[in-house]
Amino acid sequence: MTHTSLVIGSTGLIGKKLLIELSAKEGNIIAVSRRPIKNLPSNIKNLEIDFDDFLENESLPFCDHIYICLGTTIKKAGSQKEFRKIDLDYCVAFAKKARESGATDISLVTSIGANSSAKSFYLKVKGKVEEEIKNIDFHSINIYRPSLLLGHREESRFLEGVAKYIHYPLNLFLIGPLRKYRSVQAADVAYCMANAATKKGVRYFYFDDFNN
Repeated sequence: MTHTSLVIGSTGLIGKKLLIELSAKEGNIIAVSRRPIKNLPSNIKNLEIDFDDFLENESLPFCDHIYICLGTTIKKAGSQKEFRKIDLDYCVAFAKKARESGATDISLVTSIGANSSAKSFYLKVKGKVEEEIKNIDFHSINIYRPSLLLGHREESRFLEGVAKYIHYPLNLFLIGPLRKYRSVQAADVAYCMANAATKKGVRYFYFDDFNN
């Protein structure tokens, strides 16, 4: 039976790399996006939707595994409310719809330090989305917690621009328990996601998992 994967956030830094990794494996891939994605491999179907209308009125096609790489910044979103909508509400809604459509496995990208009790609004939202996803009855839940992501983005992010110049020497000082705070290439996270085993229960992935 052909395995079907569905990717949310397929035009983002990790999502684009994940599509490449998944397309090299056997199976079908559905890339969900708000705008058309050009030049996709033959085994990737682009599902172009309006998120708000779709989540209220439509259902997702069947998939075995949903990958959620959706994320933004408060600056780009425009407000904390809009950030929460994208990084929490959308993610949970897509996860629930995928489960209703038959998905048994989910992979979710959040952040190092994600904690629903964190003082940081960003990390609090990331922690809440993890909790919500864990309350959905997926067989396998893989949660990826990278630190600062490196790679080419269509939009400019100041901190990530600075990190391109300092992340190598800085990483050398992050040793022992601090290794998981090292910056990481988005391509390495995507490779890990595409090739991680699906085991019953919840598993977390950090820097060392992305660089094996």
